[in-house]
Amino acid sequence: MKVEQVIDNLKRRFPNEPEYYQAVQEVLESIVDVYNAHPEFEKQNLVERLVIPDRILSFRVTWVDDKGNIQTNMGYRVQHNNAIGPYKGGLRFHPSVYPGILKFLAFEQTFKNSLTTLPMGGAKGGSDFNPKGKSDAEVMRFCQAFMLELNKIVGPDTDVPAGDIGVGGREIGYMYGMYKKLRNEANGVLTGKGLEFGGSLIRPEATGYGNIYFLMNMLKTKGIHDLKGQVVAISGSGNVATYTAQKALQLGAKVITLSDSNGYIYDPDGIDEEKLAYVFELKNVYRGRIREYAEKYGCKYVEGARPWNEKCTIALPSATQNEITGEDAEMLVKNGCIAVSEGANMPSTPEAIDVFLKNKILYAPGKAANAGGVSVSGLEMTQNSMRLSWTREEVDQKLQQIMQNIHESCVKYGTEADGYVNYVKGANIAGFMKVAKAMMAQGVI
Repeated sequence: MKVEQVIDNLKRRFPNEPEYYQAVQEVLESIVDVYNAHPEFEKQNLVERLVIPDRILSFRVTWVDDKGNIQTNMGYRVQHNNAIGPYKGGLRFHPSVYPGILKFLAFEQTFKNSLTTLPMGGAKGGSDFNPKGKSDAEVMRFCQAFMLELNKIVGPDTDVPAGDIGVGGREIGYMYGMYKKLRNEANGVLTGKGLEFGGSLIRPEATGYGNIYFLMNMLKTKGIHDLKGQVVAISGSGNVATYTAQKALQLGAKVITLSDSNGYIYDPDGIDEEKLAYVFELKNVYRGRIREYAEKYGCKYVEGARPWNEKCTIALPSATQNEITGEDAEMLVKNGCIAVSEGANMPSTPEAIDVFLKNKILYAPGKAANAGGVSVSGLEMTQNSMRLSWTREEVDQKLQQIMQNIHESCVKYGTEADGYVNYVKGANIAGFMKVAKAMMAQGVI
């Protein structure tokens, strides 16, 4: 396999999709030696079959706003690979959504799901619809129109979507209701459902909690067993960021930042449980902006920036892709950061990753560190299939075990000659080998 040749072919087939090329290149560069050690992979052209999605669906979504005006948006579903189980991955509602973003996310999801050890393939979907500023009735009508098309290709044994940016419990509920109406079936077609109709306990918390559990497994390799004395910078202020902060606080950390798309807050006194409760209320009830935190508590708010210039020992990017640049990474290392664990998908640019690896700090890529969300989605699928529900403690214990297993796989495949664990390499090889072996066993299809 020649990585540049694969990327050039993707650019020819799918022009102007930089996030997709970036995700593919990052994985292929990690696995190239392992791939080339298996000539049977090349004989079956496995790499090309692996990087190109099985199916890409696009469709128009037509809905009516509260003023009676007819609106149109684009809807998508990228079913990337189902070699190890039904397609599984979130739905994102955001103006930035286009096929390239979803292909990168679906590609990453394939390996992330593989790492969980649960039988789930990879997919991603969404729309350029923006739920911000829309009434509940408008969101409901959009979700129902979206499901009019999506219902044709999803199902509990086919493709099981979940939430992502812009898609929370409200949106999942509206889509699930429409699916039941259209199909006359009550099943586990969506995860992230309300507890009243098949949802799992700690699903909202799972990505954030899982990120901290993975972080703790990394820190233990350096003899650090809690977060007391650690200064933590977190980006984002949605579910992932807030529950990451919550679990970090429980383990004794001092959390100093949160952010949104407009800017970030820096609280030198630390965001305690009371302040975090305000953030939950601000974001989930009033759908406000993070600057309101600064106004309430009198701390610094920096507009149009990200928090990576602030001094911290641990950085937890939990917002969106490519939010840590090479310069940001240099500043984090200079300021004494010892660990970066990604709650978002691909939040570090290739230049930033190079800085982290060069300085041999603990660095966990998103496909490993943020796999807790899809892991509990997988547990929700199991509970739905068995028609039962587990307690909060049972789900949390299973989540901790899954994150420990992922960490062990990364160590197995990523430990270098000097003892440094390259978690990027470890996660990519571990995820790849499971999918590759499954594809080989199932023939050329």
